[in-house]
Amino acid sequence: MNNIAAHTVADFLRFAAEDLQGISGSPRLDAEVLLAAVLECDRAYLFAYGDKVVDDTARDIFRHYIERRKAGEPVAYIIGKREFWSLLLSVNDSTLIPRPDTEILVEAALRLCTRAQAHVLDVGTGTGAIALALASEKTQWHIDAVDINENAVALATLNATQLRLENVYVYKSNWFSAVRTNTLLVEARFHMIVGNPPYIAADDFHLINGDVRFEPRTALVSADDGYADLFCIAEQAMDFLYAGGFLLLEHGFEQADRVRHFLLSVGYVDVETIRDYGGNERVTVGRKSETGAVYG
Repeated sequence: MNNIAAHTVADFLRFAAEDLQGISGSPRLDAEVLLAAVLECDRAYLFAYGDKVVDDTARDIFRHYIERRKAGEPVAYIIGKREFWSLLLSVNDSTLIPRPDTEILVEAALRLCTRAQAHVLDVGTGTGAIALALASEKTQWHIDAVDINENAVALATLNATQLRLENVYVYKSNWFSAVRTNTLLVEARFHMIVGNPPYIAADDFHLINGDVRFEPRTALVSADDGYADLFCIAEQAMDFLYAGGFLLLEHGFEQADRVRHFLLSVGYVDVETIRDYGGNERVTVGRKSETGAVYG
């Protein structure tokens, strides 16, 4: 839109949306979010003050943002923010961008674990989205959030601090590797373990399309056609769950059947899969038997 003589908020939104046609699935929304970030306002302001003249500095920043979006860069990375569970999270390219469908996992976790006080572990926390959503709803729960990526640990810690959620403890761990040796834990046992691990096969064509082109491969791709990390977590989680505790795993929409069978094969009971907002099988749940052996 460099050659467009835009002046007002309404002008910029109209021309930017036209510029993003065929590139973004939501060109008008993208333009609104980007301009709101530049003007440091909410989207309602854009509608109320459509005739406001945009100054030269804001114009140049906005045009730069639009060029980045035209190159395919996700809006969340451009503005460094993403809303999840009504929480505004800082994001960067060290982690995945939180998806709306992951809220299905949060909803299921809140429904299944009815304890007033619970110890919960979020493995592969990334931005901290799942852990922080749970913490915001259950202030008496103690939630551990781990990630192997030091930058992700720093980002999730920042988000917890910015949201003033003091019941979340973030630290570095390769799945469960540092959980058992964490001296700050009274007991390395949890009432619920949740996770959205890498589950995409290395040759999946989705990796060269859309937003995922800009997201870290280590947070997307897993061996064994995308199942390796899902199975690793499911197997090891048995040693860290209290009897009767729940495991909830987000996975690809075609992976549910194999994930269910694996959970049953390693001893989980009450195994079920929950569908996302698009009707796809997205989150599989298993429970450690109340009569099973005590692990750890």
